[in-house]
Amino acid sequence: MSTPITVAYGDGIGPEIMEAVLLILCEAGAKISVDVIEIGKLVYDKKWSNGISPSGWKSIERTKVLLKSPITTPQGKGHRSLNVALRKNLGLYANIRPCISYHPIIENKFGKFDTVIIRENEEDVYTGIEYRLTSDSFQCTKIITRSGSERICRYAFEYAKKHNRKKVTCLTKDNVMKMTDGTFRAAFNRIAEKYQDIKAEHYVVDIGMARVATEPGNFDVIVTGNLYGDILSDIMAQISGSIGLVGGSNIGSEYAMFEAVHGSAPDIAGKNLANPSGLLNAAVYMLIYVNQVDAAKLIYNAWLKTLEDGIHTADLYKEKSKRKVSTKEFAEAVVNNLGKKPRILPEFIISSNSGDSKVSKIRYDYEQNYKVRKLVGSDVTLAWNKSADFDQLVKLFESSNLKVIAIYSKGLAIWPGSLKSSSDQVTCRFIVNNEKRTVTNNDVNDLLIKLEENSFDVVRMDKLYLYDRKEGFFV
Repeated sequence: MSTPITVAYGDGIGPEIMEAVLLILCEAGAKISVDVIEIGKLVYDKKWSNGISPSGWKSIERTKVLLKSPITTPQGKGHRSLNVALRKNLGLYANIRPCISYHPIIENKFGKFDTVIIRENEEDVYTGIEYRLTSDSFQCTKIITRSGSERICRYAFEYAKKHNRKKVTCLTKDNVMKMTDGTFRAAFNRIAEKYQDIKAEHYVVDIGMARVATEPGNFDVIVTGNLYGDILSDIMAQISGSIGLVGGSNIGSEYAMFEAVHGSAPDIAGKNLANPSGLLNAAVYMLIYVNQVDAAKLIYNAWLKTLEDGIHTADLYKEKSKRKVSTKEFAEAVVNNLGKKPRILPEFIISSNSGDSKVSKIRYDYEQNYKVRKLVGSDVTLAWNKSADFDQLVKLFESSNLKVIAIYSKGLAIWPGSLKSSSDQVTCRFIVNNEKRTVTNNDVNDLLIKLEENSFDVVRMDKLYLYDRKEGFFV
């Protein structure tokens, strides 16, 4: 029985490489039925702001699997990223990007390595929550949840288990972002305890990325947050020899999307020059996801054999190559190699029951992990006139239930003390005057009203809580 999939040809080189990939899938006997939808520039031009029409969404909702070519997002206001829209609307919480070197067939500086990067896909600064606070100050909100962190870390360990991987490495910046990245690392540590047969390690992200970039062979599976994972996966794809070879998966509890890592390359569109390998590898991962592992093996081994034969598209063609081919010719070469195995590169090894759809069914619901939450104060951010007087502000609240205990500029305490603000905004920390007193929402409201009445310009407010007597705030 055929598995229904939604196919999007995309923009630029997208239609050419998709035709090549579908030819190979067909000749390899992949049991799929294709529903083609239109996405990208043409849809943006029809005023669908996310680059996909309602009928496109319905197709994906029906098939639950999308194979997508790259698209071009028009510049200018009103156009939103289709990739972000798909990931958010479909709940694609895990981005999986295998970065494999094809040494010695494809040149790189590091020899053989095979590293999988698993990136959290819905949280972090990529939620897109940003504000302009003043003429000089802008703010981006980083959101990390305990449940989301545990889910992606468990996915990484389950992936390692299914694919016979021996080690999972976590990258965070928890030495600086103690609450957000600290939550991610704590989740990693909790989950790691349940997989004693898999080695777990952690690096601070800066030294971790440096080591990955110079010693990629020492890493197996890497799990990290959205921003770090985006940067790292592109670094790894590039040092593997060519970003044009890398495909990626975006996996959720119900839906999955498979795509090439590279862009739409409009400069070579329509010239039959593009390398379809990235999208082909994404299609291989798709076949594994839908439990068609035999077809995935057949295609991947034929692709490796084609590389070994020196049949390369223009982006890979070097002195050692034997034949420079077009997009269509490369696809035909892969088809001719179906049933053959590589001699030098390691062939595709995976058990027939390793479909990744089982791994994706990890659900994490919110759980309250504290007994008592107590409101103790508020951080209030003000647009600040450099001639304004901190002492005047502090004196206003000397007899109030909430008093000023510190004033910060970009995280640096500038009061008490004599430092001046380095920006046109400051954050005042108000804490309850007496620990035995109770702070209410009315106290916070009164605080804001009093600031406004005295001509202080409030641009942001955050309540401060204790969770089981532990501070839920950090500066």
